[in-house]
Amino acid sequence: MQVILIRLALALALGLAVVSALIWAGFLDIPNRLNPFTPLRVADEVNGLTRWKLSRLERDRGQCLTVLDGSRISHRAVPDRVSEDGCGLSNAVEVSRSAVSLSGSFTATCSLTVAWALFEHHILLPAARDHLGQAIVRVAHFGTYACRNINHRAGGRRSEHATANAIDIAGFVLADGQQITVKDDWAGGDERQRAFLRALRDGACRFFDVVLSPEYNEAHHDHFHFDMGSYRTCR
Repeated sequence: MQVILIRLALALALGLAVVSALIWAGFLDIPNRLNPFTPLRVADEVNGLTRWKLSRLERDRGQCLTVLDGSRISHRAVPDRVSEDGCGLSNAVEVSRSAVSLSGSFTATCSLTVAWALFEHHILLPAARDHLGQAIVRVAHFGTYACRNINHRAGGRRSEHATANAIDIAGFVLADGQQITVKDDWAGGDERQRAFLRALRDGACRFFDVVLSPEYNEAHHDHFHFDMGSYRTCR
């Protein structure tokens, strides 16, 4: 039995190698969203390859910027800034506008910015239509970069904010001027508003490594925290 399993594993590996070679050589026409060798495109349908392609961008500045160039994110690359205190910037961009207007420009790692573009396109804009019947026109945020520890503690490890690898989202403005905030509407809004905010929290977990909401702790009672750190949490 063990010999049969080994032979099956070898045959599968050989088959995958052949298919990969055919795709790489261009003999098989595979849609971009299903082709592991092509770069991520924000507008592509999300599937099992999306997060894997997104993770590759953390190590590939050029490809990450190319992905952003094909999105609705208005951005410019910023120089790396090395710091000995655990803070600084690496492979970061300055964002002035996305698919919607922002309460202010922000600087973030390129991969976090791509994750935000994916979140906007596939989660935020559809959720607003589905739950609220109108478009989002503005996003209010608390910023990205801050040289500090987690939860502003005097000790402990650095926050992902210390390297602009996190963003805190406070609320949203709808086309009719209505404002929805995490602070007021997570628990106090009407049924549609609460469902909308929970759809955002759950959907964000498809793209960001860490997603924290008011259900996590009191420190997040008024915002969502999204980051691309080394841990995986969806709360």
